[in-house]
Amino acid sequence: MIATTDKIPAAATRPIRVLIVDDSAVVRQLLTRELSRDSQIRVVGTAPDPYVARDKILELKPDVITLDVEMPRMDGLTFLRKLMEHYPLPVIVLSSLTAKGTETALDALAADAVDVLGKPGSAYSLGDLGPQLAQRIKAASRSRAQKTVPQPPAAASPLRTTDQIFAIGASTGGVQALTTVLSAFPSNAPGTVVVQHMPARFTASFAHRLDTICQVRVQEAVDGDAVIPGRVLIAPGGKHMLLSRSGARYTVSLRDGPEVFHQKPSVEVLFDSVSRHAGPISVGAILTGMGADGAQGLLNMRKAGARTIAQDEASCVVFGMPQEAIKRGAAERIVSLDQVAPTLLSLAHSIAQKKQS
Repeated sequence: MIATTDKIPAAATRPIRVLIVDDSAVVRQLLTRELSRDSQIRVVGTAPDPYVARDKILELKPDVITLDVEMPRMDGLTFLRKLMEHYPLPVIVLSSLTAKGTETALDALAADAVDVLGKPGSAYSLGDLGPQLAQRIKAASRSRAQKTVPQPPAAASPLRTTDQIFAIGASTGGVQALTTVLSAFPSNAPGTVVVQHMPARFTASFAHRLDTICQVRVQEAVDGDAVIPGRVLIAPGGKHMLLSRSGARYTVSLRDGPEVFHQKPSVEVLFDSVSRHAGPISVGAILTGMGADGAQGLLNMRKAGARTIAQDEASCVVFGMPQEAIKRGAAERIVSLDQVAPTLLSLAHSIAQKKQS
């Protein structure tokens, strides 16, 4: 994966050097023009395919690369794997919003791309992609390469977990982080609700992929889905997800509405709803991500009696969201990525014991 460094990034004193790799000349021109509007970013070059990109990387030494996944001569995924093996750099993948495109983009994230963004539907307009990409580039520029250490699956807990709920929020770097965390859950882990910032058509594929490797069942949430032990519900891209309660039954509801912290789904929205409906029986975790989404929500959860944790800086791709939560006093514990799942399960154990006493 890519993790943040505690050193002051070079981008703080000079523009971030970006190389755009895309087979479309129009897209290269649009991205160059849009990114050049930001004084903190300098597009140092473009490349129509990975072979040209390879030479320009050595010549121009970019800080960040944007990478298309469907290109001639060599596909972006193959190039990414070779790059991360021999010359690791922060890479942001741009993928078409198609079934094939989303699967390839998820493969790219598994191969240590920092982030993925959906390409605009029109070949002649970026829509709101430009500002989003600029922000992601700034986050990626503060990254360094670091291997992810996989966790063995946890043994099934003998405790009843029906009355505990996990709420997890993540953004940049969250695909790798959530894979590490959720794959370590036992099959009877508490019902879990997750917000991962991701384009609308990516979340279903992401949930399906997690479902194939996890002991818990993982699915993209549908309005009215029950939150039950052994099930993980991923908020669909483009919808806010809230926790609701009817008697002893917990469900999720999906809502439209404005973005919160420039995000939909928003971690803040989820955490706020968990604080209202499941405070003392919930455990909240805020993982790697850019910005402040979820920081105040995690504090609200803690004030409502929830146990709360934040991922530490050393294991984050981007420390923004956890850092903001820590500044607010929202995190009861600060743990490395490989300790997130064990800590969640331990805190659920404590809640169960408290209820039994």
